[in-house]
Amino acid sequence: MRGLWLEQQSLRYREDLAAPRAEAGEAIVRVVLAGICGTDLELRRGYSPCTGIPGHEFVGVVEQAPGAEEWVSRRVVGEINVSCGRCADCAAGRRAHCAERTVVGIRGRQGALAELLALPLANLHEVPPSLPDEVAVFTEPTAAALEVQEQRAIGPGQRVGVVGPGRLGQLVARTLALTGCELRVAGRNADARARLARHGIVTGTTLPERWADLVVECTGHPDGLEQARRAVRPRGTIVLKSTYHGRASVDLSAFVVDEITLIGSRCGPFGKALASLASGRLEVADLVSADYPLARGEEAFEAAGRPGAMKVLVRP
Repeated sequence: MRGLWLEQQSLRYREDLAAPRAEAGEAIVRVVLAGICGTDLELRRGYSPCTGIPGHEFVGVVEQAPGAEEWVSRRVVGEINVSCGRCADCAAGRRAHCAERTVVGIRGRQGALAELLALPLANLHEVPPSLPDEVAVFTEPTAAALEVQEQRAIGPGQRVGVVGPGRLGQLVARTLALTGCELRVAGRNADARARLARHGIVTGTTLPERWADLVVECTGHPDGLEQARRAVRPRGTIVLKSTYHGRASVDLSAFVVDEITLIGSRCGPFGKALASLASGRLEVADLVSADYPLARGEEAFEAAGRPGAMKVLVRP
């Protein structure tokens, strides 16, 4: 099988990888299109030990589904956390936080930057026929963006800021804009700000100090949390989306004095993401920076890591 292989922070294209086998309740999916996200880039930089096939944003077609042949030939996307189903977290409905979970392309499970991947049928969501592959591939990051609204109710009358208008920040801002909140997005990259401005979103290089009821931090850099802290009002909330290699330095005393709530935010609702993309209200076509064949996957990673790059797609 052909795919990209990450080992000791080195990425290379290979044609000798073992094809996955479907365990009980799993399907084999032929990947049609995959996306490179910030976490993939951070894994390559050493954010977390990772050996194997990276990638967790994908759309594909079910090729095998032993015992569930009705799934064969369906076009699908897939949730990336595969839980054990037996522990206390799973029983309490916190399956994405199962201590025994594997995570597609990140921990203990091969990823989507290859011809085939294996996933439980329970993780799969069928893609509506009207949704092109180039839009459906945004389902996973759109779900992550929508998780902010799962964690906090957001609507008209609230002041909401986003710091970091990169790959994920674009989706966070665009989904928040649909809530009717008073939204501002801050970032250094003029092109990224211009993409949002074309959608009627107010942007700038910084957010006003102590202005926001809630700030979503999407910079991907250790100093992003401090930027968010300066922008949030006392008793406001910061939602932290960034993962990165290294540690953040922040004035924790200010969190205590201003009674700021800090929320970590990761994966989100796939059903709502597919519905948002299918509705046409959430536009993502302008977020594709480049499109590469799998054999040029190493080049695709280089392109995705350049300043200002948005979504880089790979076609196995």
